[in-house]
Amino acid sequence: MLLGTLLVLFLLGGTGPASAHAALRATDPEDGSLLKSAPRHLTLTFTESVGLLDDSFRVLDPDGRRLRTGEPRHAQGSGDTARVTLPAKLDQGTYTVAWRVVSADSHPVSGAFTFSVGERSLTTATVDTGPTEDPVTKSLYTIARYLAYLAATLLIGTATFMAVCRPPDTPLLARLLRTGWWTLLAATLALLVLRAPYETGEGPLGALGVDSLTRTLTSRPGMVLLARLALLPVVAVYLVQLSRRRKPYGWSGAALAVGLAVTWAAGEHASAGIQVPAAMTSSALHLLATAVWLGGLTALLGTLYRGHLTPAAVARFSRLAFASVTVLVVTGVYQSWRGLGSWDALTGTAYGRLLTLKLAAVVLLLGAAALSRRWTARLAAVGARAVVEERVPEMVGGPPQNGQSRADLPQNAQSRADLPQNAQSRADLPQNEQSRADLPQTDPPRTDVPPPTDPHRQALRRSVLVEVAVGAAVLAVTTLLTSTLPGRAEAEAAAGAPAVVGASVTDVPFDVGTPGGRGKVQITLDPGRVGDNSIEALVYGPDGGVSVVPELRVSFTLPAKDIGPLDAELTDKGGYWGNSFLNLPLAGTWEMKVTVRTSEVDQVSETTTVVVR
Repeated sequence: MLLGTLLVLFLLGGTGPASAHAALRATDPEDGSLLKSAPRHLTLTFTESVGLLDDSFRVLDPDGRRLRTGEPRHAQGSGDTARVTLPAKLDQGTYTVAWRVVSADSHPVSGAFTFSVGERSLTTATVDTGPTEDPVTKSLYTIARYLAYLAATLLIGTATFMAVCRPPDTPLLARLLRTGWWTLLAATLALLVLRAPYETGEGPLGALGVDSLTRTLTSRPGMVLLARLALLPVVAVYLVQLSRRRKPYGWSGAALAVGLAVTWAAGEHASAGIQVPAAMTSSALHLLATAVWLGGLTALLGTLYRGHLTPAAVARFSRLAFASVTVLVVTGVYQSWRGLGSWDALTGTAYGRLLTLKLAAVVLLLGAAALSRRWTARLAAVGARAVVEERVPEMVGGPPQNGQSRADLPQNAQSRADLPQNAQSRADLPQNEQSRADLPQTDPPRTDVPPPTDPHRQALRRSVLVEVAVGAAVLAVTTLLTSTLPGRAEAEAAAGAPAVVGASVTDVPFDVGTPGGRGKVQITLDPGRVGDNSIEALVYGPDGGVSVVPELRVSFTLPAKDIGPLDAELTDKGGYWGNSFLNLPLAGTWEMKVTVRTSEVDQVSETTTVVVR
């Protein structure tokens, strides 16, 4: 448990942005767009439903001042959108929007984009969205989630092991149950307290506010955690009865285990995306099978080292583990398909690569399980032979069975076989029989505790220890998977988002044929796609410095559609030439003609091509 926690802290304790699960699909206005009139609303569309915070939108004007906006809400009741109302009148210039929401599977996601009204401006606003979560809060929250996984696995697995394998009373199993229950309680309380600062990106001290706890308790992730806390006292009562052998596992124990598993399914990947009911059922079964297998292995390992377990009990757990692995395979295949969406995502996304790592660990785990199963079969065979051999001396009095003669019995049993059935003591025997009654008597050996030096038992202990170690690593990778954007959602976000096209920058050399008449014109077309664009042109002289010219003209022609020439209508902006409204109506390869006049009589025209997407 300690090594797994340190692994998670090492892997997730950095300050990089988190892999949230609700990906931004579109913005209205679009990122980088230039609008002729001010919009009344800002609308974001995501790949799954999202929850809104009080501070979900921050809109900064061209001077970097924050605007007063309306309350964040969903657009037209659609849960996968976020909308906010803007002031009635906006000045011309570039506006910066910073946003933050919580995805349906409880992970926060944030970002920023810009749009311009009337003309683009050099905005002084600097919005650093930073990491989606505070690094310290994120690390503590992730560790608490990992401990909750381990505790549930230990709790459910040990209880199932006690019910199915029926080992003799041992303080070890009771300690495992107590450890699992208290760890799950502490981890759940930590998750509940850290939930608010985890969503808002604050440090752990952000959990101290009354508003923070209130917001958490009224959110869906908070209610899921409250449901888990409500189940724990009932689980505690049940475990006490189970430990004292007053209550069988039965349907009530299975119902409590399912209830705990559902609290994970309702707060993770299964609660969002496609086929939610089937996904939640599969997720709950996957967690239960994992707990029965890995938690049961922990209980098995402890009882093997204590020696308080019969070969028959080991065989019963072997059959239970095989059933658990079958459930794991079926649900794992479904969840992998649902999370990936395509084969390309297996290698092309972080989710796919983590899933590949988990699959490799599971294959190793299955290899160790196969060894354990083989040693279990050998141990059961040895135990069966031992039981048969030890049953013979128990036939005290009466004739030997199955045609056995007195000589066939072990030496220490022969004297006891000679005792008359009605003999109660040595004094009741005839004188000539008392000498045989004086032979040393030995108790039949116990069959519930095989010899500690049994090589089959030692080999089984080693293979089960490997299973437990690899199983802890599998749980660590599973924790990483629950913090990573599924490949299907990543592909949907990429398909739904508009193509990102950067500004087009073109250098056009010119030479008017006079001394000092050489140079180049650097033309920037932003965003370089169909519709409104801004165009800026800088003229450089032969020495590479900015040059001032009396006139500069640029026109565009699309020969394939017989459109143009369209005059860019550049005006001198004092050091450069520009126009904020140049409409290019169609995509394609346009011819751009640049005319530079360096004096009253010297000018030259050059033509090049630009691609408009």
